[in-house]
Formats: sequence, C-alpha cells, structure tokens
Amino acid sequence: MAKIPNEELIKAIADRFDTSVTVVGEPYELLTVETDRETIIDLLTFLKTDPALKFIFLTDITGIHYPEQEKPIGVIYHLHSLTTNARIRIKVFLADADVHIPTATVLWDGANWMERETYDLFGVLFDGHPDLRRILNVDDMTAFPMRKEFPLEDPNRVDKKDFYFGR
Repeated sequence: MAKIPNEELIKAIADRFDTSVTVVGEPYELLTVETDRETIIDLLTFLKTDPALKFIFLTDITGIHYPEQEKPIGVIYHLHSLTTNARIRIKVFLADADVHIPTATVLWDGANWMERETYDLFGVLFDGHPDLRRILNVDDMTAFPMRKEFPLEDPNRVDKKDFYFGR
C-alpha cells in the first residue's frame, strides 16, 4: 500500500474524535497531534485497529518536562503503520501535581518497559500498569532525573572559573 497522506490521517482522526484531538504540526512530515489523558487510549485503539490506518507498531513511549508550561509533564507516543509506512506522534500533557495516565499495555505488551522507563525518569504514573517500578535507577531513589528540577552544574565548582582560562 502507498503511504497515507497526513491530510487523510487528520481527516480520519477529526471524523472520529472531533475537537478532543488537535493537530500540533508536521515537522519533517511527521504528523504530531495532542490530546488529553481521557482520550489517549481511545485514540491509540482507533489508530491500531482501524483497517485503513493499521498503526500496529508502537515505536516509543517517552516523556518530556517543560517546567515553564501550565502542564509541564508530557507523555509522547510514536506509532508506525508497517503496511502504509506512515508515522504519527501523539502528545499528552499533564499537570505537575497529577501525573496519572492510563497504561498502553492493554494494547501493546511492549509498552511495559517503555512506561517503566518513563515512570523512572519522569515520574509519570501509568494507571493499570502490571508492574510499574523503577527499571534504570535504584528502587529507593526519590527524584526523577530527567525532570528539569536541578541546576545543570554546581555553582560552587572552582575549576570552571573564567580566570583559569585567561578570561
């Protein structure tokens, strides 16, 4: 089959979900949409099971942290249709105080480790996940290392002073 144009994909999503899914952009022809946590599983199910779309391959689930935004924590899904060679990126943003989102393990078994990694690095809680625990860091760690909560460098370091470099 030929690749599905983004316009057809946008129309199929708009026909099914009306205003609960918004198009963010198409950087490098990768369609990027945004939705909320109440719609995400329905959207993923639609994209996977629709006979014309067939986004059966979950490429990645990851997170992002934009501390300056109203909803700073984002969960990003990348899907690929192997039959039409189309790709889509789906973003869901969450408030810092409420980082719960439904698990995608009900659709893809491979989402298990991706969600565990996103929990471990960003602190996103995937409701209904069969085994949500840390995967890369130690179990008793209290911080989430990919959040932008700490300065990048120690301001007390003396080896980074300008006078050491002739400035």
